[in-house]
Amino acid sequence: MVQTIRIEAEAREQAGKGAARATRRQGLVPAVIYGAKKEATLAALDPRDVMKELHKGGWQSHLYEVAVKGGSTERCLMRDVQFHPVTDRPIHVDFQRLAPGSRIRVKVAVHFLNEETCPGIKAGGVLNVVRREVEVMADPENVPEAFEVDLGEAAIGAGLRWSAVKDQFGAKPVIVGRDFMIASIAAPTVVDDGAPAAAAAPVEATKQKAPAAAAAAPAKAAKKK
Repeated sequence: MVQTIRIEAEAREQAGKGAARATRRQGLVPAVIYGAKKEATLAALDPRDVMKELHKGGWQSHLYEVAVKGGSTERCLMRDVQFHPVTDRPIHVDFQRLAPGSRIRVKVAVHFLNEETCPGIKAGGVLNVVRREVEVMADPENVPEAFEVDLGEAAIGAGLRWSAVKDQFGAKPVIVGRDFMIASIAAPTVVDDGAPAAAAAPVEATKQKAPAAAAAAPAKAAKKK
């Protein structure tokens, strides 16, 4: 299951572009925590903490406890990160506060198991991934790190759908009404080598005629003499 990650934050008193620029001049990243029908909380984060989470991958499905110095600790999701257009450094972070008892909409990565023993892949097939992540509604206390799909018995032509996920952790996909495709084992592509060989035949014939034409030229010249 996904773990709750704690982030320490400084309090910000003022909102707006000017206040955000002042926060950045202090070497911090401005952030806001909104949602759950409560007033927004303004905070400032250490950029090293933000980059650490971004480098982990899957940060949009992680749960966070943002502890604001001198204030409250908020359980939330990191919903959006804005980056500087030149340096690519984070310049603003949006967190969504979690309301008790509510489900959250998150994207969860899909991991494939037993590729090395998959019968279809061993027979020359190719794993065709349709969805590398699935967007679901989930309990904040039960968000998985990833959904797992087992390829151990997948033959060429097999279609692996949502129902093939080993443990769905009670999550409900936002795509409703159908067992949607996640991946398939495609047949290997067969290349026809006959056409290039046929096209090369006239070239070989030209090469064979060329010496004969060259030998005929001196004979004609001798008759003229």
